[in-house]
Amino acid sequence: MKYFKIIQLPNLPVGGMALFPFLLLKDKNSSLNRQLMNHELIHFRQQIELLIIPFYILYLLNYLINLIRYHNHTKAYRNILFEREAYENDSNLSYLSERRFAAWTTYLRRM
Repeated sequence: MKYFKIIQLPNLPVGGMALFPFLLLKDKNSSLNRQLMNHELIHFRQQIELLIIPFYILYLLNYLINLIRYHNHTKAYRNILFEREAYENDSNLSYLSERRFAAWTTYLRRM
């Protein structure tokens, strides 16, 4: 089931970004990158589970807390619990079919 619209943004500073219901991609070839697409689809699942808006609130709060903790944008971003789930599982292309509901919560315990 395709529940998002792909939008190409050549000036996007990253390869892809999931902003439900849009999947923003730097270029059209990004949609061929299975790992990138899996990463962004993991974010879509997280967003849907949290009914969209709470996801963005938790994402931003987690980033700000991490920024205070690490004093470094990259470390703060990579340690957002939603990003940790996506990065740790984006190479497993069957992850979404095996993933349990709200799997991102296991990353709360690892903070």
